Amino acid sequence: MSLSRHSAAFDALEPDESFFDREKAKLIEEISTNFEELMGHTNVLNRKLEEVFGVGKEFTTVAALWGKFSDLIKEQQTELAQSADIGVPGTGSTNFVANPNKTNQPEKR
Repeated sequence: MSLSRHSAAFDALEPDESFFDREKAKLIEEISTNFEELMGHTNVLNRKLEEVFGVGKEFTTVAALWGKFSDLIKEQQTELAQSADIGVPGTGSTNFVANPNKTNQPEKR
């Protein structure tokens, strides 16, 4: 038996493919592996985006409550501005509004 000659068993294991076919198969396998990895990363990204969206939805009720509170404060401020002569709430006195024409200097005698 010569070392330079292939055995019949070795020939059966070695496919009869050209260099192009072997490279094509290798590249298809590499693309398939990378595509599976990409799909895995895409799934992770999708889960993270769903988590962020879920957290955002949790704050909608809080945002609505603060919006109502803000509207209520604005209403009260406009009511106070419209009724400036009623007075300071809870004191029973009149509302003292600064007069820009009058200064707070002591009178001279």
